[in-house]
Amino acid sequence: MTETSKAAKKAELLSKTVEHVDISSFDARPIINAMDKMSFTSRDLARATKIVNMALEDQDCSLILSLAGSTSAGGCMHVYRDMVANGMIDAIVATGASIVDMDFFEALGYKHYQGDPTENDGFLRDHYIDRIYDTYIDEEELQACDETIKIIADSLEPRPYSSREFIWEMGRWLKENSVKKGSLIETCYDHNVPIFVPAFSDCSAGFGLVKHQVENPGNYMSIDSVADFRELTDVKIAAGRTGLFMIGGGVPKNFIQDTVVCAEILGVEAEMHRYAVQITVADVRDGACSSSTLKEASSWGKVDTVWEQMVYAEATSVVPLLGSAVYHEGKWKGRKKRNFATLFEKTPVTA
Repeated sequence: MTETSKAAKKAELLSKTVEHVDISSFDARPIINAMDKMSFTSRDLARATKIVNMALEDQDCSLILSLAGSTSAGGCMHVYRDMVANGMIDAIVATGASIVDMDFFEALGYKHYQGDPTENDGFLRDHYIDRIYDTYIDEEELQACDETIKIIADSLEPRPYSSREFIWEMGRWLKENSVKKGSLIETCYDHNVPIFVPAFSDCSAGFGLVKHQVENPGNYMSIDSVADFRELTDVKIAAGRTGLFMIGGGVPKNFIQDTVVCAEILGVEAEMHRYAVQITVADVRDGACSSSTLKEASSWGKVDTVWEQMVYAEATSVVPLLGSAVYHEGKWKGRKKRNFATLFEKTPVTA
């Protein structure tokens, strides 16, 4: 295959972009209300929606989004962004892929594309296309994202940073340079909502940071995951009462749940997370379920079990419904902003 024909085939494969759902464009409350009278996952989703609304209505409660998996690439990115923009989310704990490979990546003007899960992966590799189940990413564009992370790292004072601090600098950079406005990172920057990525190097950012360190031996910035834990615990202590809205599980879920225990170890009595919803397809039989069921977490002193709900569903099939129902119910209107990012304000020092 010639380079010209290969480029034409790549353009054909990357021709149908993923479009992000707009929760304000439809009212899912009639569907959720009908599901409340059903059984199985439908009723679980209806109860989960009630719990999120309760957390938003509770003026003393701060709601934290825990985000794992690839729902942002799959079309839910604007759900999370719009929840932040409308004052529903006060802090975010996420995987690096969700924040960098998906959100920051699109803020640079790149796209995710609808693909075929049965396509030959060797063929895709030959065309420099990465696959997330039925979603494609242009590897060359992803490498450009890596390079942009390096550019930001190169501009900063060489010292340890929490992931929250570095992502804040990413937001600052996007204010001047983003192609697609209204990314999750930039929206959080505008609304003083901190983003924590406890495994920050496990994504496109890691490649850029490695290159930054290799090119600046002995004089480079780094990511301090302990600072992440300390800062997120500071958020929990400042918040008092908290609710969790968790997509997937894994490190982000366990990280935010552990803040209750960490506060206790520091001698501060912190209330268990009062409201908690988790949407996941993870199994419980291997003892994991992406860092335990919510009821199991209660045995560790992390989550109260009065208002908790597991929803065993693929997240892109239910998050738009829950998000739309919560948006149109309007419990978030008039809710005070927490501005937790201001807990860490200081004058940035650049190289």
